[in-house]
Amino acid sequence: MSNKQYDTIKLLALLAAPILTLISAVVSIWGIPYGEQITATLAAIDTFVGAVVVIAKANYKGDEEEGEDNG
Repeated sequence: MSNKQYDTIKLLALLAAPILTLISAVVSIWGIPYGEQITATLAAIDTFVGAVVVIAKANYKGDEEEGEDNG
């Protein structure tokens, strides 16, 4: 994964939490049908994206440490 891809995914994951809060509030206030399902689905997607960011970071740090040992 390139740095640009990582940064983009990380930004999306960080922005998703406040956006989910907004969506949840609007859905609740306006009584939008399937609001709970929509919010839960988006939260699950954000959780998955967050996990991808953590895994990518761990892989990057692992690669970086291997380079130090070999170099």
